[in-house]
Amino acid sequence: MFVLFEEAGKYLGGRVLSEAEASAQVELDTGKRVKVKGANIVLRFEKPAPAELIGEARALAATMDLDLAWEFASEGEFGFADLASDYFSDKPTLAQQAAALFALFEAPHYFRRAGKGRFKKAPAEILQQALAAIEKKKVVQAQIVEWAGQLGEGICPQPIREQLYKILFKPDKNAPEYKAVVDASRATQRPPLELLERAGAIDSPYQFHWRRFLFENFPKGTGFPALSAPAIVDDLPLADDVQAFSIDDSQTTEIDDALSVQGLGSGTVTVGIHIAAPGLALTPGSAIDQVARARMSTVYMPGHKITMLPDDVVSTYTLLEGGDRPAVSLYARFDEATLELQSTETKLERVPIVANLRHDQLDAVVTQPWLEDAAFTNGDTPEAAAKLRAPLSFLFRLAKQLKAQREVVRGKPENFNRPDYNFRLVGNDGEPNGSEQVQITTRQRGAPLDLIVSEAMILANSSWGGWLGELGVPGLYRSQASLAPGIKVRMGTRALPHAGLGVKSYAWSTSPLRRYTDLVNQWQIIAAARHGKTAALAAPFKPKDADLFSILSGFDAAYATYNAYQGGMERFWTLKYLEQQGITELEATAIKDIPNGALVRADTLPLVFPVAGQQERGARLRVKLGEIDEIALDVHGTVLERLDAPKADVAAEEEGGDEEEEEVAGPIAIAVDLTDSEAAPENTPA
Repeated sequence: MFVLFEEAGKYLGGRVLSEAEASAQVELDTGKRVKVKGANIVLRFEKPAPAELIGEARALAATMDLDLAWEFASEGEFGFADLASDYFSDKPTLAQQAAALFALFEAPHYFRRAGKGRFKKAPAEILQQALAAIEKKKVVQAQIVEWAGQLGEGICPQPIREQLYKILFKPDKNAPEYKAVVDASRATQRPPLELLERAGAIDSPYQFHWRRFLFENFPKGTGFPALSAPAIVDDLPLADDVQAFSIDDSQTTEIDDALSVQGLGSGTVTVGIHIAAPGLALTPGSAIDQVARARMSTVYMPGHKITMLPDDVVSTYTLLEGGDRPAVSLYARFDEATLELQSTETKLERVPIVANLRHDQLDAVVTQPWLEDAAFTNGDTPEAAAKLRAPLSFLFRLAKQLKAQREVVRGKPENFNRPDYNFRLVGNDGEPNGSEQVQITTRQRGAPLDLIVSEAMILANSSWGGWLGELGVPGLYRSQASLAPGIKVRMGTRALPHAGLGVKSYAWSTSPLRRYTDLVNQWQIIAAARHGKTAALAAPFKPKDADLFSILSGFDAAYATYNAYQGGMERFWTLKYLEQQGITELEATAIKDIPNGALVRADTLPLVFPVAGQQERGARLRVKLGEIDEIALDVHGTVLERLDAPKADVAAEEEGGDEEEEEVAGPIAIAVDLTDSEAAPENTPA
């Protein structure tokens, strides 16, 4: 005897070997023996063989009209044999009974299961909804097939183009656009990114990187809502005898900081560090604050930037030359001969800004000899710089002293052996399109104007950080426990030492127009300036304030993302420079071992890339460049020759200080998974 039975949602057939009261031992066609509950057996028969019966029944079930079967079915609960009698004949054959069973079982939108072999037809309104959903799914599946075919032919359908970045990086895996990409990638055996690039979905490598960044970080665009900058209502005193000047690049519009020098020749010199004061007008929770907090920082990239604050707001508080500008000022008094720091004082005031000096226009003029020897001449010195020669000379002398003092605390000198690279896109006005001619120039780190500004800012950030700590006012600090390998710079709300800089504490406070941490710290500093020892009670953010921790974590994440994008875009334009200049070989220095090769740093460009073959660290090499991939930001090299003699002892790794080692770009990580399961059968309810 044979039986047809249900097992784990499937119907199987087999020969009965033995049978007890509530179960049977059944042998399947495969030879496997299973124990089957009696309640799961739905048909018993002598012939034909189970496989023959099941094959005939399934073919017959495929021809059944489910709408007609639903009409014939009883209103109450019924068995499959009952339906077979109504649909086929009064005395249905074994195959017809099995066909009715299979049809009922596999059409849950028409018939609800009510037990083993028992069913109940679905209500008419539910059935119509299910059928409509199935029809809709068929239409969608047909669309998926059409789109996948077009992608395979090198054509990108518009809906896929419009959702490109969502498909690649934050996909809805049930969306037809996503499924079409997966199906086309499988059919053509091409990686999804290559498939889409060949189909023209990516306008250009530059646009790919730019729009991906916007999609992930500025999904609503980079524009600002209509906002007006509130006026500073404080009756601020005018700084006495101060002639302040800023030092920035020509592209800088957010002029956060300026310097002044008083008392030259008197024995005591007062250095003023004047910071733009949006914190005097903006308040936590205001509309402008919400915009700044959402962005956390200005985003920089070659030829373009996305500002933290609207241009109108920036222009209201920036330290533009030619007027008295509201500022939070730190006055540091030094012995003119020994440069010993005697005292510091913080004031809220209006500061006359007499000049906005620019690095790129003055670096060749304001040199170390020009600053250290009053008789030295250096071509045509701009009038603004000539008038400020004495203050600049003192500031340079002071900067060298401050740096030397920090290096004593650090335990070793800071490493400035690599230049800073400046990128200029020729003819660029506004958002680049990726085709601009790029110029890359260098400025050696630690150049006099750089040193003057950086040491003044370190002095201000460390002084204000320590002052807030003494008053018990929390702030947003950067700290580093030591210079030991693996000890990184961290952010926190307590005044802790920064070993990399060699200071007791360091709170970013000098760029409130560009960094949200600095604006937050400025609010705390303003409270300290106004209330002194009771500032902790009046400051906007109190100790252990949950909101302060939220800002810290949000800033940390955003700042890392923005820096990574800036680095990626600088790498893009460096690769573009290689192409535009026809550079196929570079001189480079090996900096790190990697599996099957080494990382090298180009000697004259901001580019780190891998070469094949192990290389001695510090070795100077001539390298032939391979094919450039502007999407992956990738290029590999082959060593042509070594340019220096092998060393007996490999030097210790150069210090990284507060910087992270450059990452080498690799394949773009996308979220398209080609192992996603195939689309569900068309007759499955949505």
